[in-house]
Amino acid sequence: MKITTLFLFLISLLISSEVKIASYNVENLFDDVYNGSEYDEYIPSQHNYNTHMYNIKLQHTAEVICDIDADIIALQEIENQNVLKNLLSTLKKAGCAYKYSAITTKRNAPIQVALLSRKLIRHQNELIVSPSSKVRNILEVVVDIDGYPLHIFVNHWKSRGYRGFESKRFKYAKTLKARLDSLPKNSEYIILGDFNTNYDAKININKKIDDTNYKVALLDILPLIKDGRLADEKLVQNSNKYLYDLWLELPYSLRYSYKFFANKSTLDHIIIPHSMFDKKAIDYKNDSFKVFRKAYLFNKYGISHWQIKNGKHIGKGYSDHLPIYAIFTTSGYKNSIVNNNKKASYSSIEKLYTIDKITNPLIIKNAVVVLKRGNYAIIQQPNSKRGIFIYGTKGLKEKRAYDLQINEIEAYKGLKEIKSFDILQRYAKVELKEFYAKDFRYINSVIKDITGIYRNGYLYTKNGAKIKIYFKNHKFKPKNNERIKIYYGHIGYYNGKQIVIYSKKDFQVE
Repeated sequence: MKITTLFLFLISLLISSEVKIASYNVENLFDDVYNGSEYDEYIPSQHNYNTHMYNIKLQHTAEVICDIDADIIALQEIENQNVLKNLLSTLKKAGCAYKYSAITTKRNAPIQVALLSRKLIRHQNELIVSPSSKVRNILEVVVDIDGYPLHIFVNHWKSRGYRGFESKRFKYAKTLKARLDSLPKNSEYIILGDFNTNYDAKININKKIDDTNYKVALLDILPLIKDGRLADEKLVQNSNKYLYDLWLELPYSLRYSYKFFANKSTLDHIIIPHSMFDKKAIDYKNDSFKVFRKAYLFNKYGISHWQIKNGKHIGKGYSDHLPIYAIFTTSGYKNSIVNNNKKASYSSIEKLYTIDKITNPLIIKNAVVVLKRGNYAIIQQPNSKRGIFIYGTKGLKEKRAYDLQINEIEAYKGLKEIKSFDILQRYAKVELKEFYAKDFRYINSVIKDITGIYRNGYLYTKNGAKIKIYFKNHKFKPKNNERIKIYYGHIGYYNGKQIVIYSKKDFQVE
């Protein structure tokens, strides 16, 4: 009996396989044929968008898809069946052919969603969210993985841009949820695509588009949330009521597939149910979720998107999104000690100076924004002598207090700073008088109304103090021996203490 069991186990290992499944928003892959539904900047023969530009865009898209080398890849922003056909041909010429494909067929829609597969497609279906051409269908494809059916749902939900109210994404979520509820119990499925929603959207609600009373379609309807937090791996393993978002597999610093200026976003998702952990048929391969980050997908400004300059296409760039992928296996799910979604504990700004790295998120209560200039801010707690620097100030306002979840810190040129945080609670305006420093003793404090003489990069005050002074814009520098008054300065550190001036409005030459 034992020999038979061992034999069957060894056979199962031999015939088990792994499948890489990816998702990629290719950013407006339009052809060179006029259909009347194109976005204005992609109308053929206008804005320098022509056959030559289209071929470059095809080749760039194919280059990324070939490099990902996924067995199955979901695509968003494919114009139509003709574009998909051309892409398949380009991929074949590049030596990375896909035998099977599917695409939505929404009439008069500018763009569709599609799927390429090296695995047999058993069935395909479109979930109609709305008859409007402005509302994209959801593509459902059933692929064969070693004889097991796997449902894949390819999504591209409404943007959160102009008039992108949350209720519009509710229509997608409800349509998808209804279909999931109709599947046989313990069906194997994957939800993926561009949902135009961040995994932490529940924490950082955008009030400008919130018309659903703080409900988030992706998180509340599907559902991915329990008790205000994303369902973690352990919960989903033990319950079929929740779904697991694979963004939780990555450290905070790597959680983005889209970047607008300094704001990193997780618009693209791969989401899985309890059945992908049950060690039956197809399972998720633990810790395999990744963002595809080849160097050529970046430039000095960030993600190397397809470029239009002065209203004309120039044939450079790829997409404004990075691809994401994960591996699935028929050899059974295996637990891991990795857990990037650990429970947060309470802390203080002072304690942040005693640690080099955060392993569990830390909650800082009643953190006051004493200074905010662009993407730079200094926060400080009451009855504390110093604050801490933040780069990337999403949602923060000066003279306001917050409870913050601190996800990541680092030392930058000798200065401790927060690299990733979430807003948990906002409070009323705060009087800042008590928070201003009275001298230069404490790094990451804010000093106000200091007068002195500027000379050779230093400020000399009337009481005999001397400190380096750094202007973020070198054009602000006064002339030697000019008297200046500093209205607001940040006591920073770079090879010694220095006052950092961020804005021309923060000082005056007297």
